[in-house]
Amino acid sequence: MPQLSQPTFSPRRPLLALAAGALAAGLAGCALPTRLAAVPRGRASAATVLGVRNERFFPTEATGQARLQQEFITAAERQLVARGLPPTMPHLELDLLGISGGGENGAFGAGLLNGWTERGDRPTFFLVTGISTGALSAPFAFLGSSRDAQLKSVYTEITLADVLVRRSLTAAIWDDAMADNSPLFRTISRYVDQAMLAEIARAYAEGRLLLIATSDLDAQMPVIWNIGAIAQSGHPRALETVRRILLASSAIPGAFAPVLFDATLDGQLYQELHVDGGAFAQVFLYPASVSRFRQERLARRQPMALARAWIIRNGRLDPEWASVDRRTLGITGRAITAMIAASGYNDVLRIYAAAERDGVDYNLAYIGRGFTVEYDKPFEQSYMRPLFEYGRQRALRGDAWVKRPPI
Repeated sequence: MPQLSQPTFSPRRPLLALAAGALAAGLAGCALPTRLAAVPRGRASAATVLGVRNERFFPTEATGQARLQQEFITAAERQLVARGLPPTMPHLELDLLGISGGGENGAFGAGLLNGWTERGDRPTFFLVTGISTGALSAPFAFLGSSRDAQLKSVYTEITLADVLVRRSLTAAIWDDAMADNSPLFRTISRYVDQAMLAEIARAYAEGRLLLIATSDLDAQMPVIWNIGAIAQSGHPRALETVRRILLASSAIPGAFAPVLFDATLDGQLYQELHVDGGAFAQVFLYPASVSRFRQERLARRQPMALARAWIIRNGRLDPEWASVDRRTLGITGRAITAMIAASGYNDVLRIYAAAERDGVDYNLAYIGRGFTVEYDKPFEQSYMRPLFEYGRQRALRGDAWVKRPPI
């Protein structure tokens, strides 16, 4: 996640923006942002955005986990049908890809996927998940090597102007974020078009899943959006909704403007406020309910599909040293950076533990100490292009993946 120059404001350090804005307070008379009423307490999972039955899941609720598990099962059944295999076929190999957040560090994952294609052993993924910058990468990864050139373009050609417009410091008080991310929405819309949506819908019909996570701030719950089901729905707002989901998943609180979704509950219209899925996790793969399903079958010695987990951590796992100024903003920003890094590390450990328990082959790729280009400004091509090439070369050499997190 990027760090901006003057004024000091950074998606890596979102609270710094708020503190800087507070120091500049004193202007009055500005209209505050408005919205419709939030979905009532405890009813979030009953509300719908498009009226599509399986458009999204709330994984922290038991019903949400059960519905998500059923989505996995029915997707596997569709894949058997698409391949002309009998429904009792137990040995359908599944490759599961999770792409983490990380701002411009997403260039690493983009390079890795491109190099993986060149190497010739990149699988077709049954499942692709994404959060934050991983959400922006996920549709390209999901659709395969035919989208590699576009994925490369996203992370080697865009600039800060394609992502945000800075607001004044008083935005910390009078607005919903320190930056306007409408340029990012336009960038997303250039790539995620009707043709891409149709391709995602076809892949979903063939039994593959593309899941993107956001954070519902009102309900204080993570939300997993079923992009393939939305794409296949034929709803007139499907394309716009998918674009907004990708925008919301990368809307870092305090830094980027949140995304409002109109939602209907009991015939009444409400609005939900969604931000970066990284507020709950930096990367995810499959829910606990799927884990329990695999454990039960393993315990009964029933036939089990081979599964491989591929986790792209768009960031480092080793500590990043910095000399911290003895100032409130510097200390606060550094502490937040540390918490984000710890969250990302805990996520890869959590997925590793689940994979070990469930008999899933675990593979992790991350930015290693061999990449030494210094980070200067957000979304600078002088940083992202070398990082893209670093990821690409790691994939080509075959040394990108490790079997366990470095503990």
